[in-house]
Amino acid sequence: MAVGILYGRDQELALVHDLVERAGERGGALVVRGEPGIGKSALLEAATGRAARRAMAVSGAAGVQAETHLPFAGLHQLLMPLLGSADALPARQREALLGAFGMGAAESPQFFLIALAALNLLGEAAARGPLLVTIDDVQWLDRSTVDVLGFVARRLASEPIALVMALRDGYPTGLDECGLPELRLRGLPPEAAGALLDARSPRLAAGMRRRVLAEAAGNPLALVELPLALESAPAKAEFLPLTARLERAFAARTADLPAATRSLLLAAAADDGDGLADVLAAAEAITGAPVPPAALAPAVEAGLVRADERTIRFRHPLVRSAIYQRAEPAERLAAHAALAEVHAGDPDRRAWHRAAATGRRDEGVARELQSVALRARARGAITVAVAALQRSAELSERPAERGRRLLHAAELAFELGRADLVAALLGQVEPPHLGAAERAGLTWLREMLEEEPAAGAPRVVELLETAERGEAAGDRALALNIVRAAAVRCWWADPGWEVRARVVAAAERLAEGPGDPRLLAVLGLAAPAERGADVIERLAEVGAAEAPGADAAISRLRGQAATAAGAFDLSVRFFAASIAELRAQGRLGLLAQTLVSQAYATVHGAEWTVATLAAEEAERLARETGQPRWVAAAQTALALLAGLRGEQRRALALAAEAERTVLSLGNRFGLALLQHARGVIALSSDRHAEAYAHLRRVFDPADPVHHPFVRCWLIGDLAEAAIGAGQRDGASAAVRELEKVAERTPAPILHIGLRHARALLAEDDAAEPHYREALDADLTAWPVARARLLLAYGNWLRRRRRTVEARTPLRLACEAFDALGLPPWGERARRALRAAGEATVRRDPPTSERLTAQELQIARLAADGLSNREIGQMLYLSHRTVGTHLYRLFPKLGITSRAQLRDALGPPAPGPGGAGGREDSARQETQAYPHDRPFPHERKTRR
Repeated sequence: MAVGILYGRDQELALVHDLVERAGERGGALVVRGEPGIGKSALLEAATGRAARRAMAVSGAAGVQAETHLPFAGLHQLLMPLLGSADALPARQREALLGAFGMGAAESPQFFLIALAALNLLGEAAARGPLLVTIDDVQWLDRSTVDVLGFVARRLASEPIALVMALRDGYPTGLDECGLPELRLRGLPPEAAGALLDARSPRLAAGMRRRVLAEAAGNPLALVELPLALESAPAKAEFLPLTARLERAFAARTADLPAATRSLLLAAAADDGDGLADVLAAAEAITGAPVPPAALAPAVEAGLVRADERTIRFRHPLVRSAIYQRAEPAERLAAHAALAEVHAGDPDRRAWHRAAATGRRDEGVARELQSVALRARARGAITVAVAALQRSAELSERPAERGRRLLHAAELAFELGRADLVAALLGQVEPPHLGAAERAGLTWLREMLEEEPAAGAPRVVELLETAERGEAAGDRALALNIVRAAAVRCWWADPGWEVRARVVAAAERLAEGPGDPRLLAVLGLAAPAERGADVIERLAEVGAAEAPGADAAISRLRGQAATAAGAFDLSVRFFAASIAELRAQGRLGLLAQTLVSQAYATVHGAEWTVATLAAEEAERLARETGQPRWVAAAQTALALLAGLRGEQRRALALAAEAERTVLSLGNRFGLALLQHARGVIALSSDRHAEAYAHLRRVFDPADPVHHPFVRCWLIGDLAEAAIGAGQRDGASAAVRELEKVAERTPAPILHIGLRHARALLAEDDAAEPHYREALDADLTAWPVARARLLLAYGNWLRRRRRTVEARTPLRLACEAFDALGLPPWGERARRALRAAGEATVRRDPPTSERLTAQELQIARLAADGLSNREIGQMLYLSHRTVGTHLYRLFPKLGITSRAQLRDALGPPAPGPGGAGGREDSARQETQAYPHDRPFPHERKTRR
């Protein structure tokens, strides 16, 4: 093929060239897929050529099959020329990146800090001019590098970077679920295939030409190589797949090479690098005699490798695999043994080659690989650590050691969120060979794999017995974790107080004290009514003293405990503290989960903007971290929020998408939350019968979506739906059930809901005391609940023909709903106020409503004085992406500078990223008449 000519690839070239050409205006990524030899590398070379003509900088890397077990090897190859700029990175990112490369002292750096550092380092390189990044043979890169590339690729829209990655068909990678644009290369069309064949083999006989075209099926590499193979064996029939045919064709070229050359090629094929000196040393160890560099010449002449003074590279990955597979097993073992000696100064590479050089169990090698895993874990390369422990387990001589190593690998895989891998590893563990503590750990991991723990007292009791064995073995922390798992089962389905009391007793015995957050989580989950008062009291004391920078795990446990106990006004504080620390640590998987919890805590409370921001960011991060259950939970929260705002179409679409996932996972808690969302969506549109049908299911023990604790969150909604649907008796029965629960717990959300329900369900002539009781409660942290009470009370006054008196609560409700951004509820209040004889004009929505959730989050942070770099660090975006968002949102707000942001957005509210603003106004408006004061008409009556 003539240099620089790609036959039959005009459309593909146009796509790649367009990506390169517009990199200066808008960055992007492209994944090129196809079978071996289809032209992926040639397309990358074409992109490089186009970049060179535009004077663009080019950075690249290529996967090597033997390097897939080396942590961040591919990323190091890509970023090595740019590491001189690492000092410009924020300290945490710099330490994480250098720690990942074994060049710093960072201990167990978080993956997402490493990924953000890589993005910023590439961004700094692109600041001097557009940058092209090419990655060939992605399927051979280590998993850690591939995950970083996926993170970077999703964030290039505002970077002057074009990223093109080539990937062989049939190899699943972390890029598969990234949603990146893809270009799939097919075989060349007949005319182009014929032109290429004629250019490379112009004197081919007509019959042979037809045969090559037929067997090559448009594969460019086959069109080049098959003529040579068929000429050497023209009559031999072949029925092998094309890839195998090509490998055999390359292997055939080695048959006549000198023995020293073949030894060199085998050493190069088995090595995990491309250093010529290493290969020569290994070949010498294999042959027992010095092998000069000149021994490579025949392989170069045969077109198998390219070499210079320092490196040796195979012309195509199929050449490497052909040479390696053609060798006898004993020859491959010898090659790896030789390479283990050559790499004696690199313990990781030595260990992997020693593992490849042994054909039997070897405890010494197993221990070396265990050490490799520890080092990989310390560098943040957890996937490599898991692979090392897996291989270590395979080589273990003693069953007990094998089981412990598999269990450790499963724990790390669980940390990655790889449930499939965890299950596969645990399936290989043989419990009889484990000690008591390891068996308890096995039980706990299996428990954590279940998307929804099955109901039933026997399983809870079994977990308690396992915790006792763990405690007896001296692992109290593991025992308490197992008790927490038992408490989760109690949350899903009530096994009865006798069993739940055993869970509580076990937690109290194992906890470090009454304020232990693990204990509080257990009390909230297993005994939300019976011990809810204790949980709320202890958390209220802690909440007042909670300092910034508190441990993320502890704050998260406290938030979970408060949520389970129904104290959302407390849980929001703890989740906010946990979110801030999780951001700083780069633990985006847990961050996504905690943001979902934050969204639910705030949607029941005051900070509606926080709820939206939290839910949208949670959905984005849950997708990125591969957590479908939490994607669905975030979508459910967004559906609830959209329903309350009257965005019916969006709300129903979100609920439907979430439901597909929740049903596939069999998650009853998720189904209960979905029923709540669907009920509120219908209620917001005055479809009361539909709303009642959805909500009532959560109260019915015979219904699969029944949840004994979630029903406490929505009794007010049920009562409101029941009034409009003519189902007063059904709602009254539900109220009576929950009043028994309320006698045992001060849970705010339950008592607020019950007071609301009693007022709505009371006979008209007896309702006023119930409304007064509900409105006299302190609802400072619950402005939505207060606004809905004011609306209901105003309507009741109107029905009693106390029209003048009705205007005040209706006016307050109208203003509060407008301030909170709840149009359907505001319109209801406005209609009622007009019916009461007072005209009102809807307040224009704040300009901040014109922003997307992410724009609003960035705007809030910028208004708080954070720089673009600081915002980028918090939200795991590059500072240029932050700058692009600000550039786009200024015109929406009608401003021209950062200094105007605070006035344009209004006062900030606490939460993730300082979101909020209009909620403060809502509080002021709903509290215009404080809860302990009468309305004007009551003052007159009392006088």
